[in-house]
Amino acid sequence: MPDAAGSATATAPAPAPGPRPVALAVQDLNAYYGDSHVLHGVDFSVHEGEVVTLLGRNGVGKTTTLRSIMGIVPRRAGSVRFQGDELIRLPSDHIARRGIAYCPEERGIFASLNVLENLLLPPVVRPGGMSLEQIYQLFPHLAERRRTQGTRLSGGEQQMLAIGRILRTGARFLLLDEPTEGLAPVIIDMIGKSIRTLKGLGFTMLLVEQNFRFAQTVADRHVVMEDGRVVDTIDNADLDRRMEDIKAYLGV
Repeated sequence: MPDAAGSATATAPAPAPGPRPVALAVQDLNAYYGDSHVLHGVDFSVHEGEVVTLLGRNGVGKTTTLRSIMGIVPRRAGSVRFQGDELIRLPSDHIARRGIAYCPEERGIFASLNVLENLLLPPVVRPGGMSLEQIYQLFPHLAERRRTQGTRLSGGEQQMLAIGRILRTGARFLLLDEPTEGLAPVIIDMIGKSIRTLKGLGFTMLLVEQNFRFAQTVADRHVVMEDGRVVDTIDNADLDRRMEDIKAYLGV
């Protein structure tokens, strides 16, 4: 029998945590630009606190998927559910108020404004957004350049600013389109560190990414797209084993 100093229940292992709830569920998503049918029944999900990448060659519909989730394509159909609520008929500003933020590939930095002014520009749509000090801790380069105009920022500094700007809004689900495109390896490492830090703080992220080696350092799962459809989903732990498949999908 166990003695008083250590009962059987006191030494029993803690039960395994249950599955994380689904934050975003995309089902049969179709998107159109005029007469062009770009997405063809896209299906995938993202769980709370997870980082998922959309992988695929250029032009397969990855960016259109992010824009469709955000409600900024001319026409879309199907289902996009966020925390159980249907978004497919909502305009983009209503979707943003649910706690989703989109960081486009072109970054959208206002060249005539300095770093601080760019950070203060977006409205706070939900409580709980990061303070300026928290953003500067995440991206120390921005603190050093807070009075520098957008025209004088490097590509990496612009990317940090674009991400930092949406962190003030209160959004907890981030859509990041090609966050490492055109950046030097040392800056890519810094962006990766920031994404891992945000994940540790409970943010959920969906990334469009061409650099699968970078994706491997930040993501839990990889959703592979071809011709406007999801053709595979690969757990990050299986990425090395599936490398030949990945190379075939990406044409590398």
